[in-house]
Amino acid sequence: MYLMPQDRTTGNGYNGGKRDEDLVLPINSSLSVTLHQDQLKTTTTAAISKDFTEDRIWLNGREEDVGQPRLQACLREIRRLARKRRSTGDEDPPPLSLSYKVHIASVNNFPTAAGLASSAAGYACLAYTLARVYGVDSDLSEVARRGSGSACRSLYGGFVEWQMGERADGKDSVARQVAPESHWPELRVLILVVSAERKLMGSTAGMQTSVETSPLLRFRAEAVVPGRMVEMTHCVRERDFQGFGRLTMKDSNQFHATCLDTFPPISYLSDISRRIVRLVHCFNAHHGQTKVAYTFDAGPNAVVFTLDDTVPEFVAAVRHCFPPESNGDKFLKGLPVRPASLSDELRAALDVDPTPGGVKYIIATQVGPGPQMLDDPHAHLLGPDGLPKPAA
Repeated sequence: MYLMPQDRTTGNGYNGGKRDEDLVLPINSSLSVTLHQDQLKTTTTAAISKDFTEDRIWLNGREEDVGQPRLQACLREIRRLARKRRSTGDEDPPPLSLSYKVHIASVNNFPTAAGLASSAAGYACLAYTLARVYGVDSDLSEVARRGSGSACRSLYGGFVEWQMGERADGKDSVARQVAPESHWPELRVLILVVSAERKLMGSTAGMQTSVETSPLLRFRAEAVVPGRMVEMTHCVRERDFQGFGRLTMKDSNQFHATCLDTFPPISYLSDISRRIVRLVHCFNAHHGQTKVAYTFDAGPNAVVFTLDDTVPEFVAAVRHCFPPESNGDKFLKGLPVRPASLSDELRAALDVDPTPGGVKYIIATQVGPGPQMLDDPHAHLLGPDGLPKPAA
């Protein structure tokens, strides 16, 4: 059984659209931060058996359609690699286990399909787990990418680039680590959960519509993203938060501009999302520098990057602008954050009418490692019969 960290795209070129939907090849490169499994994770267990009569999958305790095309693409690719490995080595012919059916159970500890990269974490964990089950030890970028393009980045810890590649077969469209999780220990990530509801327009469908109808998306991919990739990589390697933060926000804004340039337009942000944007800019203006930076993926929930010494004050600012309605003791999850008060000057600078309950809760986390194996059999999601264990 394996834990898979969530990934979060930073401001350097979202994987906004595909040049090949079947192979899941992006129109531009992108860079992400892998978040720590101690706070956000997908946990997956897979088992194969001669007694299983069909492939089956359960997500968050509910059985899902195993015939979903991208899931089938992952299964086909991992089985192909397993057969290739067995047939090209000095081993015996492929054993019967390659024809056995597989049962998979997966659980996210964060909102699913709400713009928080659940598909990236889920498919990365699936690819990594299936590789261990079937004895595949090659690069898993292509397997994970077949499920969700962003998933190939979640196979690594730290800061990860998904290279768009140039080959038609996609063999050079792979993920590579830019810097390990230990590279920037002061960096913190705050997830401001505005809504845990499933979004109306999924990322894949939305981005494909953008590819077909948005001239801005094509211009962005060809004229803007390549330079930003170079700049963002430099900011990460130099631990330059000022540059990192500004570029993160600019790129998030441009991504959502391409969504509005799509026809019909797509709007992932909510009124609360836009209030968070205003809060961040007011906070930074008060300090005279970029202390916090927002980014939004295909959903209303904000991901805020900052440094550890800024976290207490910014969390206090979020509490001030979005007072918890009834879960004050559960408003902050994840890493502990010491209490802090706001100065009168900062309160005046924020200049907002409080919106009670606008932010449901905050998850405080940091940069994390790649996939981890769980050795504790009690943590397995499948029982001896190959079915999900009853919820505790």
